[in-house]
Amino acid sequence: MTPVSSHSPHGQSPLRTVQVLGGGNAAAGAHVRSLAAGLVARGVRVTVCAPTEAEHTYDFTGAGADHVHVPRSSDPGSVSALRAACADADLVHAHGLHASFRTVLALGGRRTPLTVTWHDRPHADGARAHVLRLMERRVVRAATVVLGTTSALVERARRTGARDARLAAVAFPGPRTAPKTGDPDGSRPKLLAELGAVGRPLLIAVGALERNRGHHTLLDATHGWRRLDPQPLVVVAGEGPLRGELQRRITDEDLPVRLVGRRDDITELLEAADLALLPSRWEGRSVLAQQALHARVPLVAADTGGVPELVGDAAELVPYRNARALADAVVRLLGDPGRRDELRAKGARQAAGWPTEDEAVAQVLSVYDELTQPRPLT
Repeated sequence: MTPVSSHSPHGQSPLRTVQVLGGGNAAAGAHVRSLAAGLVARGVRVTVCAPTEAEHTYDFTGAGADHVHVPRSSDPGSVSALRAACADADLVHAHGLHASFRTVLALGGRRTPLTVTWHDRPHADGARAHVLRLMERRVVRAATVVLGTTSALVERARRTGARDARLAAVAFPGPRTAPKTGDPDGSRPKLLAELGAVGRPLLIAVGALERNRGHHTLLDATHGWRRLDPQPLVVVAGEGPLRGELQRRITDEDLPVRLVGRRDDITELLEAADLALLPSRWEGRSVLAQQALHARVPLVAADTGGVPELVGDAAELVPYRNARALADAVVRLLGDPGRRDELRAKGARQAAGWPTEDEAVAQVLSVYDELTQPRPLT
């Protein structure tokens, strides 16, 4: 079938879609922004339902979409706002488990086609884990199509009862501003001075300060390279509930680690770094992994989730929660410039094979075309 278009040669009206985003996942937010821009450019009417802070971060309206504020909470007001926004939609596309669950509640028994994209796998223990499994089951059985950003997520959706689960073509969106060339203003030395990394290796980790991100393993690993001279500095960008706990460890154990909070200059941090570190328990299409390979920064990552599928042999992979293996990989790479150069070259080749934004939009349009019927002119 021919993909839908507002310039319809067959007398169709523009396709009206609603994208639903919870706002808590950076990969999902960047994908929805990229998808919205691509769909609007192809004549599709797009409304993005997301928290206001997500609109401030990703500028969906700047991509040509309409924005409707919908809070992350699953309270009745949130569901009611979604129900109103989806009232005249030809198709609804929800991103992430919590946003998808609220969307299922909002749609109720409507026959509006529902596409769901899983970007990651939520983590919880005990009773909360059981609740998440029930939510997953409800979502995948209500969805017309489930798109998973990794093969593992596709298989999980199938095991949970999805009627149709496919691998999503998700692109790494490029910057919305022109990239810098070289370092004419000396910004790298200034950044290194700000971080306290002048004359010493700089290691970058990015992620929310949450239990499943592996930050305690990272702190354990720093003991393994404290003997190096000069001693590497680890900079962790991100915020979260573990900040106080992590900072106490850093202070009490005198660890070479700085918590710098949320940053809007991750690209610049990576360009200044010697290595990028990703010790997480589970990742889908990790934004940091993609940024590191694009920036030609050698990556050391936990061998979990979608990371091996994403990076191939273009990174050093170590077992999750194995601080010794993480420390050994860092020490080995810092002492082997040839291996770092090899990883940079492999990373560039690996990144070149990832889907482009045009390919990601084309796949989604193809799915939408399958799920919608010809619409009479309004």
